[in-house]
Amino acid sequence: MIASSNLSKIKPKLRTTGQVTGNFGKAKVRTNGNTELGYTSKKDISPVTTFDAYINRLYDAMNNTDDDRLKKFCYTEIKKYLIKTNQWSAS
Repeated sequence: MIASSNLSKIKPKLRTTGQVTGNFGKAKVRTNGNTELGYTSKKDISPVTTFDAYINRLYDAMNNTDDDRLKKFCYTEIKKYLIKTNQWSAS
């Protein structure tokens, strides 16, 4: 005789009771409109450096350093920028 098991016939219970969780077991909470997270406000963030200013800083760093690795980095960054803007001539 073959013994049949009822384990494959057990259906999981649909959760209709209890707390709605999603925060690792803690009940979901709302912020109640608190959008000031942290101490930084929009006026404290400085504007992003433009490409022209970045390239000028790279030229200054390349001309004023004796470190070969820094010179190579500056050269490759300047070259990438000039190729991207169609200003590079490989002559």
